[in-house]
Amino acid sequence: MKQNSLFDLFEEDELEHQEKQEREKRSNMLRPLADRMRPQTLEDYYGQTHLISPGSLLWNMIEKDTIPSMIFWGPPGVGKTTLASIIAAHTHSRFINFSAVQSGIKEIKSVMTQAEMTRKQGERTIVFIDEIHRFNKAQQDAFLPYVEKGSIVLIGATTENPSFEVNSALLSRCKVFVLKSLTTEEIEKLLIQAIHAPQGYGEKTIDITEEQIYAIAHFAHGDARLALNTLEMIITNSPDDIHGVHVDEEIIKQVLGKRTLLYDKKGDAHYDMISALHKSMRNSDVQASIYWLSRMLEGGEDPLYIARRMVRMASEDVGMADSRALEICIAAYQACMYLGMPECSVHLTHAITYLALAPKSNALETAYFAARDDARETLEEPVPLHICNARTGMMADLGYGQGYEYSHDYPLHMTDMECLPPKLKDHVYYKPTNQGSEAKVGKRLEQIQQIKAMIHQDRLKARNGQQRPPMQPAHGPASPAQSGLQPNPAVSSSSQQNPTAPSSLQQNPAASPASGQSAEDSGATKK
Repeated sequence: MKQNSLFDLFEEDELEHQEKQEREKRSNMLRPLADRMRPQTLEDYYGQTHLISPGSLLWNMIEKDTIPSMIFWGPPGVGKTTLASIIAAHTHSRFINFSAVQSGIKEIKSVMTQAEMTRKQGERTIVFIDEIHRFNKAQQDAFLPYVEKGSIVLIGATTENPSFEVNSALLSRCKVFVLKSLTTEEIEKLLIQAIHAPQGYGEKTIDITEEQIYAIAHFAHGDARLALNTLEMIITNSPDDIHGVHVDEEIIKQVLGKRTLLYDKKGDAHYDMISALHKSMRNSDVQASIYWLSRMLEGGEDPLYIARRMVRMASEDVGMADSRALEICIAAYQACMYLGMPECSVHLTHAITYLALAPKSNALETAYFAARDDARETLEEPVPLHICNARTGMMADLGYGQGYEYSHDYPLHMTDMECLPPKLKDHVYYKPTNQGSEAKVGKRLEQIQQIKAMIHQDRLKARNGQQRPPMQPAHGPASPAQSGLQPNPAVSSSSQQNPTAPSSLQQNPAASPASGQSAEDSGATKK
């Protein structure tokens, strides 16, 4: 039997070691480029200089290993998970990585029990939860007592607004750090590093121009993961030879040809863009309004959702300044129902353009809010009896409908009858602006107020037995006396029931029920 010398044994160990390294290298190259290029230290971390520059709050926390419970909030591909991995590498605590997609209540409680035991032994546990917004309320509540007691330090990462997606009790115990999209320059530096770094394509010669690198960085729109994945796809599919990989312009065009718009119909982008559309329209910015509309539609938004919001805009921001706006928005909504996308895009453009160009008034919205506040404060206030229907004889005996004045029975088709509860007398909710058609509405409202004031004066004089002198409002139609609308000499049943009614409020006998009852008591449909 041949015996190996020490030199032979050393050579075999060396070969085995090289083979192992080669296997690890091949295995490592099978990992996505974005994962291979994940920074391990703060010095290698790209972007977020407002958070991790030396001396900053988060930098000090990581360096001193005094990590509190926190939430990392930012768009995809900006380094939320990477920052958590750097914290894991620096901390002397037990670090547990959770996925909100794969973990349930059972797994949470099991880990929390272990964390409580290690806390009693003097060891801290940091729990990182990726996509914490995917946890429901019950799952989030499971963490709360352990965060409260200090059994764990919770680090959550989310692309959604924590104010809406994280329980308020849990959120109040966490520091929120907002991560921003990377700049195009930062993405360019990251791509260049990936081309030259050993864990990237450092062992290959990559023939790529600065313009091509910029095109990839610009395409990524601040998403480092997308940029690295795009670079990997381009290099993998470009031709290569003994001189290296030659990035092909045609491959770049195919990969960058049409990027999926950054739009999540249930996420923050959804609410941000509808807000941008609404505020652009409100500011009468036609160009911006059309742009944000197209961003939403091309991102896959439901056209009916946009149409419904436009119907609201028509009354909230235009209102009586141009009542035609509401009709056009309703028509656009119906067109969307009939046609769908892509045909209905022009109808929505029609509606948003009309809204942006229309005169603006929020008088209707402010009127409702003012009335709403009064309504909430006076929920127990009863309806005045004279404007209640006397549906039964007993209700009539109790005073329901007594003193009601049916406006169409009077010459000016209105009276000074009070319709608000006594507690709210003289409260004003609708205050017309001077914008567009609402200026005419304001004049009409002023005219009504003057007529009612004149009628009220007549009523007071009739009660005092005085003769009403002819009166002419400062603006508006002539008084009944001057316009020839003199009351009928015959005393009507209404005047017998209301002896203090002024002559301008005497009912038209032809319009009164023959029985002498009010229109509602006689079964007529006057309401």
